[in-house]
Amino acid sequence: MSDLQIGLLVIGVAIVVAVLVFNWIQERRFRKQADAAFQAPMGDALMQPAAAVPRETYDRVEPALREPVFDAAQASETGEPDVHVHIERSGEVSAPSAHAPSIPSSAPAAPASPKPSRPAASPVAAALAPYDELIEYRIRIGSDGVQANVFADAINQVRALGKAVRWAGLPLGAAEWEEVQPWRDVHYQQVVVTMQLADRNGAAEEQQLAALCDLLQNMARSHGLRVACDDMVDALERAQAIDRFCVDVDVLIGLNVVARGEGTVNLTRIVREAEGSGMVLGVDGVFQLLDSRGEPLYALCNHDAEPFSAVAVEGQASQGVTLQFDVPRVPDGLKVFDGMVAFGRRLANEIGGILVDDNLRPLTDTGIEKIRTQLMQIYERMEARGVPSGSRRALRLFS
Repeated sequence: MSDLQIGLLVIGVAIVVAVLVFNWIQERRFRKQADAAFQAPMGDALMQPAAAVPRETYDRVEPALREPVFDAAQASETGEPDVHVHIERSGEVSAPSAHAPSIPSSAPAAPASPKPSRPAASPVAAALAPYDELIEYRIRIGSDGVQANVFADAINQVRALGKAVRWAGLPLGAAEWEEVQPWRDVHYQQVVVTMQLADRNGAAEEQQLAALCDLLQNMARSHGLRVACDDMVDALERAQAIDRFCVDVDVLIGLNVVARGEGTVNLTRIVREAEGSGMVLGVDGVFQLLDSRGEPLYALCNHDAEPFSAVAVEGQASQGVTLQFDVPRVPDGLKVFDGMVAFGRRLANEIGGILVDDNLRPLTDTGIEKIRTQLMQIYERMEARGVPSGSRRALRLFS
């Protein structure tokens, strides 16, 4: 190697080192600037006039959702599976994994209106308004005392945005937040409006968040209010992360009771057994076992097109019945699943039938244990993500 080549090599290395050092210095400088920006007080924005402050300037710190921890390798086991599970979202069924059966279902939405109490005079009160920072996008409205009826039109308009929107207000002189009810004669010093970032229809989109923020900014200008919209880019990232997590754990299990051979099952005897077990017949012709909140633990439906009737017809028969278990919406899910399995076996014994999966294969103890194992994994992931099964947060996400 000549002296010229050695010299060029030394110069090249020096240039690379200089570039790396420069990039490191620049990264530290920008990181310090970003940290300083994100540490700005949350309440300051509400003290500025609505018309003078664009929504892009309201930066805030949100807890980051990590990527779902589902390991694809855990979704299958060696050996022939006894049963099948599908993960279903918005009416679409993904490829099955090898643990539990599934059937379509639409679970009812559950209302939620948390009302934490904070001293009204404290400047921290606005930051601690009823707001679920894991699953909601927030807009704060400040005033010297705005009457509730000012929000009537906006409340009606946001219903068309396609995501659940909550309105919480802190009345003048009050210490507790309450749901904004525009027909009441009450004045609010602070109002917090939140949009849910995900549900079973998918993640919230930029147009939905922007429409909500624009609507409230226009209303604020009209009534001399102060408004602060949280960072939209951050909210959209959280919405996508929440939605991916929900897809991973949104599982519906179905166990079928059918006659042996080519026969049929006696619906009259099944109806009597369901009623004797405390199940309630809904207007849709589906039996449900409800918890103390009135939320379904599991359901029983007829295989045939004809739903169950309040009037039992002696000798009425069917091809079979299905027990449904909506995994993320049920508290203490393993116990409820065990109860559903016991009820299914009792039904099978009562009619001389058999408990099977969606492929009409008998459900053995081994198959049931595989389903329980997957349920344990799902519930552990939900707990780790801060969305315990059957909790208020879970009922909102899986609605």
